[in-house]
Amino acid sequence: MKILPVLCNTLPAWSALERHFNEDIRSLDLRQAFAADAGRLDALSQQAPHVFADLSKNLWTEATETLLRELAQQAGVLAQRNAMLAGEPVNCTEGRAVMHWLLRMPRDGGQLRHCATVQQWQPAMHEALAQVHETLDAMLALAEQVRGDKGITDIVNIGIGGSHLGPEVVVNALEDWVDAGKNFHFVSNVDGHELGHVLRRVRPHSTLFLIASKSFTTAETMLNAHSARRWFLEQGGSEDPQAACSIDRHFVALTTNVQAAADFGIRRTLGFWDWVGGRFSLWSAIGLPVAIAIGAAQFRALLGGAHAMDAHFFSSGVEGNLPLRLGLLDVWYRDFCGFSSRCIAPYSHGLRRLTAYLQQLEMESNGKGVTRDGQTLPVRTAPVIWGEPGTNGQHAFFQMLHQGQDVIPVEFIALRDGGKYLGAHHQSLVVNAIAQAQALMEGRHGEGAERHCAGNRPSSFLLLQQLDPASLGALIALYEHRVFSAGAVWGINSFDQWGVELGKHLARQLHARQDSGDWQGVDASTQGLMHRLAAGSAG
Repeated sequence: MKILPVLCNTLPAWSALERHFNEDIRSLDLRQAFAADAGRLDALSQQAPHVFADLSKNLWTEATETLLRELAQQAGVLAQRNAMLAGEPVNCTEGRAVMHWLLRMPRDGGQLRHCATVQQWQPAMHEALAQVHETLDAMLALAEQVRGDKGITDIVNIGIGGSHLGPEVVVNALEDWVDAGKNFHFVSNVDGHELGHVLRRVRPHSTLFLIASKSFTTAETMLNAHSARRWFLEQGGSEDPQAACSIDRHFVALTTNVQAAADFGIRRTLGFWDWVGGRFSLWSAIGLPVAIAIGAAQFRALLGGAHAMDAHFFSSGVEGNLPLRLGLLDVWYRDFCGFSSRCIAPYSHGLRRLTAYLQQLEMESNGKGVTRDGQTLPVRTAPVIWGEPGTNGQHAFFQMLHQGQDVIPVEFIALRDGGKYLGAHHQSLVVNAIAQAQALMEGRHGEGAERHCAGNRPSSFLLLQQLDPASLGALIALYEHRVFSAGAVWGINSFDQWGVELGKHLARQLHARQDSGDWQGVDASTQGLMHRLAAGSAG
C-alpha cells in the first residue's frame, strides 16, 4: 500500500469542512433541525449487523456527511481498508500485516468469500486462515475439556492490556451464558494487592491459571505469573508433571514463546501470530477464558457476530458503512467542533467494563501526533474516552454533561431485550437512556438560571436487540473498524504503541540504576522519588 504523502488538513475536503462548520454548523440548533426536517432520523440512522445506530442527535447534517465522505475518499480510507483485507503490512512501523478480522472468518471465507480482494488472495493468506482454524479448534477443544472438569472451579487469567481487557469485558458481558460451576478472575495490575485478593479466594487443586503473554516476557504479567507459581507450590502444588496437583495440570500459557513457557513448567500452550495486535487479540487464543466461560458453540457465535460486522465494513462503500460513519463523526468532532473527549454510557450492567476496553482500543490506537511516514500531524487525533454504566452515571457526572461549560458528546448503548431481567427494571433502564439523550438535546428553559440547561448537546444511540454473543461480537468489531477508519483519515498507524514501550523501557532502566547506584544523567525529581522508595523499602 502506498502511503499518502499529504497531510489530511491539506486535502480539499478538509477546507470545505472548515467552511461548512463556520457557516452552517456553528449555529446549528438540533431542536430546530428536527422541526425543519421530518426525515432527519431516517437519513442519520442506520441498521447494521446486530446494531442499530441513531446518529440524528449529533451536530451535523446530511451535507456534513457528504463532505466527510469526500474527505474519506481523498484520504484513501477504502484503499487502506482493502490493503488490510489483502494482508499487506499496514502496520508499517513494525512491518506487519493487521489481520485480527481473519480470526473470526469462517473456513470458506463466509460473507467475504465473494469479495474481490479475498478472491485475489495469495496462497499465504489461505494458509494463514487454515492455521487460524487449526488453532481455534485446539483452543475450543481445550476449553470444553476444562468445562467438563468438575474439579476446576476457578479460572485465573493473568495478562495485561489487550490480553486482559478483552476477555474480561466479554466474560462480564455474557454472564448469562457463563458456566455456573466456574468462577472467573482477571489479574493485570502489578500491584500485588490485586493478585493477593484473588489468591485468598482460590485453592491450588481447583484453580487453572492462564498466563497470557505473546512473548512470555511482559514484565507485569510475568511478575504476577511467577508470584502465582510460588503461591501454588507453597500451597501444596508440585513441579512434578505426574503429580495430581502439578503446574502442568493447573497452568496454561497463551504465548508464542513455547520454550519460555516450558522453562516456567508449562507444557500446554496455545499460540497466535505477530499480525494479531494485543488490543485486537480477544478473538485469538487470548480468548481461551471466554471459550471456557461460554463454551465452544457460543464462542463461535461471538466470532460470527464480529464476522458479520467485518463483512459489512469491508463490503460497503463510503455510503452506508456504519464503522466508517462513526469514524468520520469522530474526526468531525475532534478537529472541526473541537470536542476533546467522548463519554461512553452503556445502559447495561454486563457492559460495565466496556469503557475501559474502549479507552485502550481508541486511545492506544489513535493517540498519536505523527503520521505513518513520520510527519508531525498538525491536527488533533484521539479524544479522551471516559464514562460509567447508566443509570449510575446520571447521579454522578451527568450534571456536568447537562449544565457544564464543556460540550461533551455522549454515546449511549442500550439493549431492547434485557434477557431474564425483563419487566420494570429493564424498561426503566432503557427509558432512562432515551430520556437522557432527549434531555441533552432539549435542555430546560424558563425555570430560573440555576435550573437552566442549554440543551443542543450531541449524542449517539447504539441499540442492540440483546446482549448475546453474536451482538457483542458485532459491537466490538464495529468499534475496531471505527478506530481504524478515523486513523486512516488522520494518516496515522493505528496499530503500534511506541509511547507504551517508552515507559516500559525507562522502568527497566530505573531497576538497573537502582541495582548499580549509577544515577548520572537522571533528573533530580526521578532520583528523589527513587531514593525515597529505597529508603522506604529499607525501613
